[in-house]
Amino acid sequence: MSALEGVRAIVTGGASGIGAAIAARIVEGGGKVVVFDRTPLDGDTPSLVVDIIDTVAVEKAVAEADTLLGGLTAVVNCAGIGAQGDVTANDDDEWLRVLDVNLLGTVRVSRAAIPILRRAGGGAIVNVSSIAATAGLPQRALYSASKGAVSALTRAMAADHLREGIRVNAVNPGTADTPWVQRLLDSASDPVAERAALAARQPTGRLVAAPEVAEAVAYLLSPAAASTTGIELAVDGGMQALRLRQS
Repeated sequence: MSALEGVRAIVTGGASGIGAAIAARIVEGGGKVVVFDRTPLDGDTPSLVVDIIDTVAVEKAVAEADTLLGGLTAVVNCAGIGAQGDVTANDDDEWLRVLDVNLLGTVRVSRAAIPILRRAGGGAIVNVSSIAATAGLPQRALYSASKGAVSALTRAMAADHLREGIRVNAVNPGTADTPWVQRLLDSASDPVAERAALAARQPTGRLVAAPEVAEAVAYLLSPAAASTTGIELAVDGGMQALRLRQS
């Protein structure tokens, strides 16, 4: 658990779900965290109320986090929002809103943090993408496009900053058991059947647990991943890679 000692990270979207699990795992591993979220965070973990669609607020918060942490070494871009429907379902305003958070939010935080990491001699960035970036999922056109862009951005950032000592990777969760997914289930006509269907499409037959995603992020932040950059690490119950015969 001490493998993350020395990691001093910003975790965006860290007030709940996968982000909260990531923040907790870094602290458990001996690291330090400042959470960015629109929701104030209860507890001992330092947090800043930040809306990642606001460039000025992001730049101010990243500088403040650097001070609070005693020197920033890592960023986990986890904040994001969802969208449902095929490509005809969402108007321009909704496309711009989702891209502003999922893609440009990642850009804004990374853009503010990279000069700090550069001056420190390096660090690690992990972007939380999605199975939707690599597999065609029904009724997820806008969300898939936003996460596909995050995955492409990850590879470009990894290439740009490798020689500065900054590793950039992504994790691609499958459908995870989070408050956001639960809200989607609650809006379904038959939440029990919808949950069963989401679980069944993953070869493991269950939803991904948020701490499982956090473990993947912890690895990518740790010294054990010193030779790992520009990858997407799937934590999706085998959904992307496996084609099992029905039993």
